[in-house]
Amino acid sequence: MFSKFQNHIVSRFSFLAEKKLFLAVSGGLDSMVLLHLMNQLPYEIAVLHCNFQLRGLESFGDQEFIQDYCDQNNIPIFTTHFDTEAFAKDYKLSTQVAARELRYSWFYELLEEENFDYILTAHHADDNLETFIINLTRGTGLEGLTGIPEQNDKIIRPLLPFSREEILKYAEENKIEWREDSSNASTKYLRNKIRHNLVPVLKEINPNFLDAFQKTQSFLQESKEMVEDASIIVYQQVAKEEGDDIHFDLNQLKKLPNYKSYLYQWLKEFGFSAWNDIYDLVEGQSGKQVLSEEFRLLKNRETLILSPFSETSEKDEYEISENDTEVNFPLKMSLCNVGHTTFGSNKVIFVDSDKIRYPLILRKWKEGDVFQPFGMHGKSKKVSKLFKDEKLSLIEKEKTWILCSEDQIVWVVGIRQDERFKIEKATNKILKIELQ
Repeated sequence: MFSKFQNHIVSRFSFLAEKKLFLAVSGGLDSMVLLHLMNQLPYEIAVLHCNFQLRGLESFGDQEFIQDYCDQNNIPIFTTHFDTEAFAKDYKLSTQVAARELRYSWFYELLEEENFDYILTAHHADDNLETFIINLTRGTGLEGLTGIPEQNDKIIRPLLPFSREEILKYAEENKIEWREDSSNASTKYLRNKIRHNLVPVLKEINPNFLDAFQKTQSFLQESKEMVEDASIIVYQQVAKEEGDDIHFDLNQLKKLPNYKSYLYQWLKEFGFSAWNDIYDLVEGQSGKQVLSEEFRLLKNRETLILSPFSETSEKDEYEISENDTEVNFPLKMSLCNVGHTTFGSNKVIFVDSDKIRYPLILRKWKEGDVFQPFGMHGKSKKVSKLFKDEKLSLIEKEKTWILCSEDQIVWVVGIRQDERFKIEKATNKILKIELQ
């Protein structure tokens, strides 16, 4: 197994040469074999061990066992302990999920603090099979069926090609000691149920089941890569990126016979889970939306707009004093007195300085806001009606700011100036306000 492992490291992870590597070691069979293998290769390694305090004295026994091993072999070790059950209770997580979050959070902190490059874990082929079955029982796409990745950011899993049987044989041949986790024998957890009750049946049906499974996963991975390539090509035909937003052309999207699959492929990274609601948006009413934790997908006429939630400001209003010549937050604007006007636009207005009362107020629009649109000669109009006429999406409305002098609107910023502040023949001082 050592030669096979060494060749696998060199061929698949050649970039690890001369890198500083952490090994996540629990004290169990798999991680002790990984530690034994890596300690024979010319890499700079150190051990990470988490004591989750879930098995009383047994947990502290694991920690002492690993500490002794590292001391005897002159391997640097970093240890920590967590009150896992309290963390799980506070954040309403299962014990296993809580332990995982605590573990990986600490791993990444140490990577930065100790200037290490990667973390190696001891996940192997049987772990991969169990993960596949868990995902299958819950319902999943290709991502779930392709199992545990060999590399995920800074996490490397070099034992994935090896079975639990191979690892056990290597440990016995090399007289490697390890600690048995008593919880592994319990079928309280889903993974253990699959490990003890289901996988043995599959291996009884086909003694080479694990090899067949790995071939299947290889084919699935190839299919996944083909899907990703096709997704990129079609995305370029359907999507248009505008700033932080992405606009999907529904007319183009609906020409695809399997557009739901493409939507899933494009949106899965944004935290959405209500897929039926997303698919319904395609034929839904304009203005409907589906939310994830950080993003929204909005139906706006013949477009789906994906956008991040706007960061909420501490203040709803911002003052602009008479001496200010520029504004940098929440918008970038310049203000200066000029001797004459040029052609205005939706980003530049010219107003009569004598009609302005300072401080000017920059704020978000409110329901009920009314102004006199430039060119309408005294006729009032609701800002909400202006938005409707301009066919603004909900997202665009939320991003719109209003510039006010006292309680009067000077400018619906970037859209329309107010008639009451326009330049006239009697104007003595002209103020130019430009949206950068």
